[in-house]
Amino acid sequence: MSVFGKLFGTTGKVGKGPTPQDAINRLRETEEMLTKKQVFLEKKIENELLIAKKHGTKNKRAALQALKHKKRYEKQLAQIDGTLSTIEFQREALENANTNTEVLKNMGFAAKAMKAAHENMDIDKVDDLMQDITEQQELAQEISDAISKPVGFGEDFDEDELMAELEELEQEELDKNLLEIGEPENVPLPNVPSTPLPERPATKKEEEEDEDLRDLKQWASAGTL
Repeated sequence: MSVFGKLFGTTGKVGKGPTPQDAINRLRETEEMLTKKQVFLEKKIENELLIAKKHGTKNKRAALQALKHKKRYEKQLAQIDGTLSTIEFQREALENANTNTEVLKNMGFAAKAMKAAHENMDIDKVDDLMQDITEQQELAQEISDAISKPVGFGEDFDEDELMAELEELEQEELDKNLLEIGEPENVPLPNVPSTPLPERPATKKEEEEDEDLRDLKQWASAGTL
């Protein structure tokens, strides 16, 4: 057994390899695990920094020890950052490869379906079919025209007689309109006012004339005239 076989537990027979989706899921799980470890190391670094600040120069040994721990945690954090970048790059490459594979599969499936749809067809058959459709449409139009023609006797009329009748009808309509225009409109008259009109005051001349008229009547009745 080869060294790789011992390490990865493979046998002489080559089994079916993992699918791209399986590998993507594994890489995502690894990313989640490393992200959690990142958070843990960041908290440890923050804690060691607080310890170093707390002791300071008063307890140099404890402060230096805390700074050493902080440096070690920072180194591990940097390694995890690099590992995450590598895993992310690999996962994105697998996702793109998986997408391309699915696209190619679907395109191949569509190509087979199109080939099956055109299996019993060629350009000559299409031309014959279109010619048959055109002939049937023309036949249908001829049938429609034949059905729509009037059938029966006595349907032939003299166009001159029809035109003369039409002109006569138009002249009658014109005369009728002229008569309607010439007749006076029946406008209702206003009602007579029921209240008496106010008397106009008599002028001085009219009063003198009335007085002379009364004198004449008195003289006539007295027989002086």
